[in-house]
Amino acid sequence: MQDTNQATISTNGVVRPTLVEVNLTRLSENFRAIRQKTAPAKVMPILKANAYGHGIVEVAQHLETLGADYLGVAVLEEGILLRENGIRAPILVLGGILGNQVPHFIKYNLTLTASSIEKLCQVDQVAAQMGVKAKVHLKIDTGMERIGVHYYSAENFLEKSLSCEHLDIEGIFSHFANSDAADLSHPRLQLERFQEVLYFYEKRSLPAPPLRHMANSGGILQLPEAYFDLVRPGILLYGVYPSPEVKRSIQVKPALSWKSRVVYFKVIQPNHPVGYGSTWQSDHQVRGVTIPVGYGDGYFRSMSHKAQVIIRGKPYPVVGRISMDQIVVNIEGDSAYNDDEVVLVGEMGNQAITAENLAEWADTIPYEILTNINTRVPRVYIG
Repeated sequence: MQDTNQATISTNGVVRPTLVEVNLTRLSENFRAIRQKTAPAKVMPILKANAYGHGIVEVAQHLETLGADYLGVAVLEEGILLRENGIRAPILVLGGILGNQVPHFIKYNLTLTASSIEKLCQVDQVAAQMGVKAKVHLKIDTGMERIGVHYYSAENFLEKSLSCEHLDIEGIFSHFANSDAADLSHPRLQLERFQEVLYFYEKRSLPAPPLRHMANSGGILQLPEAYFDLVRPGILLYGVYPSPEVKRSIQVKPALSWKSRVVYFKVIQPNHPVGYGSTWQSDHQVRGVTIPVGYGDGYFRSMSHKAQVIIRGKPYPVVGRISMDQIVVNIEGDSAYNDDEVVLVGEMGNQAITAENLAEWADTIPYEILTNINTRVPRVYIG
C-alpha cells in the first residue's frame, strides 16, 4: 500500500521512481524476536522521527495489530498524529514539555514525561482544572545530562509525585548514554544509580511501584539486567544495530529498502567532468546513468565520490558531486536501460547496501541516514 501521507508527490496514481519500501513481515519478525528475548518485560517500540524513516502512522498501525504494549514518541505532535489516525495503544511522549502543551496531552490521552518538580506541579494543576487524572512517567537523569531530575536529588521529586492527587504516576525511567559500546562500565554505573533511586519505593513498602524502564536498543542487546518492566527498542526494531561494537544477541533484519530507477543513459567522453564543481572525470570513455535521487531526498552530499548503488545485481560507484535531485553512476562498459531498478539501500541478487554503508560513506551514524530520508520520498509497504 502507498503511504497516504505522501500523496502530494504522486500524480494520478503514478508513484515517483525513488521510493522507500518497508517490509512489514521483517518488522514483525524483529518485534517478536525482541519480545521473546526480553519477556516478561513489556515492549514499547519507539516511533519518533517518522518511525526512523519507516512511516510513523503505518508502522504504529502494524505494531498495534501485533499487540505492542506501549508506543513511544519524542514530541507532542507525533502523539497527536497517531491519535488522529486511530491509534489507541498507550503512547508515551519521551521529550521535554512546556506548560501550555499539557491540555493537549490530556485531550489526546497521551502520557507525559515529567522531568522536574515544577513540571510535575504544572501537570497536576492543569489536570485538576480539567477534572481528570493525567498519566505521567518520571524521568531520572543517571548520566545523560539532557532532561530529568538528577539521580542524587531524586528523592524530593518522588516524594512530590506521591502527593499530586491528579496524576497517575504510571512509570519511572532513565536513559543510557553508552549502552551500545563495547565498554559497559558507564551503562552499569547508570544502572546502579537508577536502582538506587528505585529503592525509594521499596523503603516505603508501596504496593505497586510505577513501571520501571531503561533499556534502549543497546541495553536490550547487552544489559538484560536493565529490562525491568518494559523495554524501549528503537533502531533495533527496524533491523539495524545501534553500533558496530554492540553484541548481536538478537538477530534482526533491515525492514527498509530504498530504491530508484534509471532515467537517463549516456556515453561520457574522456576528460568531460561530471556534476557541480567538475570534481570527477574519466581518462577513458565510460557509460553513465542518471538516477533521480539526491541530497534533497536525504541522500547525503557528503557521500560524493564514495557511495555505491546496485544495478542489475552489480555494485557501481556514484561519480561527481551528489546534487539535490540527481546522481550519476559510472557503469563503465556495462549495459543499463531506462527504468532499470537501482538499489540505494537493500538487496539485489547476492549484493547488498546497508544503512551502515551509507553512514560510513557520509561519516555519520545509521540513525541519521534513516531519519533523513525526506518526506517527498513515498513509502510503500509489503508483507
